[in-house]
Amino acid sequence: MTDHAARLDHVVLWVRDPVAAADFYEKAVGMEPLRLTEFAAGQVPFPSVRVNDETILDLMPLTFAERMTMLPGAADSAGHPVNHVCLSLPRGDFDALLGRLEERAVPVSELSYDSFGARGKATRSFYFRDPDGNVFEARHYD
Repeated sequence: MTDHAARLDHVVLWVRDPVAAADFYEKAVGMEPLRLTEFAAGQVPFPSVRVNDETILDLMPLTFAERMTMLPGAADSAGHPVNHVCLSLPRGDFDALLGRLEERAVPVSELSYDSFGARGKATRSFYFRDPDGNVFEARHYD
C-alpha cells in the first residue's frame, strides 16, 4: 500500500556562513551534514543537514537572496520572516540537545510544559537561536 500523506520535505534557512551553520547543526543540535564537501568544492550551491529520514534543512547563503526570482518578492524573504521551526524529539534526544546547547553557551528559553503542537500537548519544550538568528523550538511528547 502506498502512503499518500503529506510530509515536510525541507525548510530553507538563510545563513551568513553555510559551513559554520552546518558545524553548529552537527555539533550543537546533532544533525548530520549533507553535501558539505561538495559545497566547499563549489560543486553545489548550498549544503544541508538531516533532521530525519524524510526531512532536511537547507543552509542557503544569504548572498543568494538577490537571485531569488522564481516568485515576485522572493528576495525579500531574506531575513527572518518565519517565527520559528519546531523539532519534535524523543525525551533522551531532547535532554541531549539541551545539554549540548548549554555546553556551547547557546542561550535557551525557560522550559515550557503542555504547549500545544501537532501531536497534542508536549511534555516539555524550549526555544533557542542558531548563529544566524533563526529561532527553533525543541519539544518532546513522551
